[in-house]
Amino acid sequence: MPATDDLYFRQIEMGPMANFVYLIGSRSAREAVVVDPAWSVKQVLDIAAADGMRVTAALVSHFHPDHVGGNFMGQHIEGLVEFLELCKGRIHVHKAEAGALPVPESETSPTDEHSRIEVGGIVIECIHTPGHTPGSQCFRVLDRVVSGDTLFIGSCGRTDLPGSDPGELYESLTQKLMKLEENTLVYPGHNYSEEGTFSSIGKEKAHNPMVRFPSKAAFLAAMGYGR
Repeated sequence: MPATDDLYFRQIEMGPMANFVYLIGSRSAREAVVVDPAWSVKQVLDIAAADGMRVTAALVSHFHPDHVGGNFMGQHIEGLVEFLELCKGRIHVHKAEAGALPVPESETSPTDEHSRIEVGGIVIECIHTPGHTPGSQCFRVLDRVVSGDTLFIGSCGRTDLPGSDPGELYESLTQKLMKLEENTLVYPGHNYSEEGTFSSIGKEKAHNPMVRFPSKAAFLAAMGYGR
């Protein structure tokens, strides 16, 4: 397995919604992928280039415009369209959302549970975590997981949007992400916490109220879906 010191990993805050864009790759191979390129795609690619890295693909945590670009509340957000113009790399998106992106499906490579994407010897594992959206996915690489809008520091993703499912989110949180090793570092899709920009599974188990409910029924009631 590649050593952690070969891992190239950058967390970049972008846009008025405090999105996090990530660059993940291999320092020795000088190749990287970008997770959720949006808001200022050229700036992200320039950061990678300044680090001596070549971006070869994009990974999508879910299809919302603040993560992939498109039209949102009367404004255009840069995203995958601009990424393809500048980079020409493949777009890895969960198969449930390949048709929901602002780019042709022919430009995408659908993923599924435990799909693996390799970049310069660094393996990124896709974890399907539906709930916030049907095709939400997290990306596990070595000792860390990029959790998108499924798991935040001290909170979790919304379930009041089209395609959301609070029951599925509960399962994704408790039966998938909270089953990871406690020392796994958690890197969310937004900078929403005053506690820092990353956490760990152990800290979230101990302090995140959204993963500490004794049952799905209690979780649903807290989310406003109880009787």
